[in-house]
Amino acid sequence: MNIVPIIDSAMAFEDAVAGTKAPREVIDSLCLVNVQHRTFEGQLHQGQLIIHRGIAKDIIEIFELIEQTEFPLARVIPLVKYKWSDDMSMADNNTSAFNYRVVMGTERLSHHAYGRAVDINPCLNPVIYENGRIDPSGATYIPERPGTLYASHALVKEFIARGWRWGGNFRSSVDYHHFDKPA
Repeated sequence: MNIVPIIDSAMAFEDAVAGTKAPREVIDSLCLVNVQHRTFEGQLHQGQLIIHRGIAKDIIEIFELIEQTEFPLARVIPLVKYKWSDDMSMADNNTSAFNYRVVMGTERLSHHAYGRAVDINPCLNPVIYENGRIDPSGATYIPERPGTLYASHALVKEFIARGWRWGGNFRSSVDYHHFDKPA
């Protein structure tokens, strides 16, 4: 029996990048992929990610693993829905990828600015800064909770096996929701 997913996002590429400040050469390197996932209620949903074309195969295959293992995701919606606000997207526990922005506290462009990074369930997998601050605000990290990532988790291992970096291994601020694949 084929289960029809609940559609959370069905944008055209042009709509998904509307309003970004990214230059044309960055936009031209991106693609929009549809991904399916289970929610925390166990329902099948379809969302979308804007990513760099060079990582599309990885993302499609990793999201197939996410669906097969029923790893729950709250939602997967391009950041245009959040007016390009990383804070609003994270507060909504949205799994996302492309966002033309700098690394917080720097002037350096993030891997997200090139569509080469993915953030997964940020409310369950927050950033924990050296000073103890946690983003998004109110998030907690409890590795035993469904939808949470940790070093021995199958998804973390799959990303790393494909040459991605996991923010849970960062030395200063630990960014449990973040994965990136440098060019």
